[in-house]
Amino acid sequence: MAFVFCFIVMPTTIAFANFEAGDEGPEVAELQQRLLQLGYKLSGADGIFGTETTAAVKQYQKDIGAEVDGVVGEQTYQSLFKKPLPVSRSGSSAIARSIINRAFKYIGVPYVFGGTTPWGFDCSGFTQYVFAEVGIHLPRTADSQFYGGKKISANNLRAGDLVFFETYEPGPSHVGIYIGNGKFIHAGSSTGIAVSGIFDYYWGDRYLGACRIL
Repeated sequence: MAFVFCFIVMPTTIAFANFEAGDEGPEVAELQQRLLQLGYKLSGADGIFGTETTAAVKQYQKDIGAEVDGVVGEQTYQSLFKKPLPVSRSGSSAIARSIINRAFKYIGVPYVFGGTTPWGFDCSGFTQYVFAEVGIHLPRTADSQFYGGKKISANNLRAGDLVFFETYEPGPSHVGIYIGNGKFIHAGSSTGIAVSGIFDYYWGDRYLGACRIL
């Protein structure tokens, strides 16, 4: 099998500034450390904005009388750090959030073998389409996407990684986008675009590996 590599074109501007579920990186760790300093319940500053961090942010927002949405926007950030929220943040966490937000727009779109549009997707058609929306160009098939990225262990998965499964034939024959907390969004042949657990009974037995594009 010939190896096909991803050609990645990064967007020139990322306009996201808020911190929210799915973000990762040192800025999130700084946020978590600040919440810990203020006495909010967190197991540590691991740099992953998950359910625990969301709960701590919501409690902080409730305590300061802000809108309780779990998103660290201008008001919450200003209150925490006594400085304005950055106008924009670059980096893989912001791009990953953009990809995941776009992917969720297609929940419920039916599975179509060979499908590459919102009228119907197959698994790799879906990942290719969503990544292309933010300017990142993937090969067309699941196996070529698998061989085109940096291999990542299951213990190091982060939002935006591609996850692969061995289903109807040997090798990577199914692909989805990891969204955090052991979940991925994908075009399932029986579900259409849906969220599933990577290590649920069906998928766990077929999990093959992951690669990082961002």
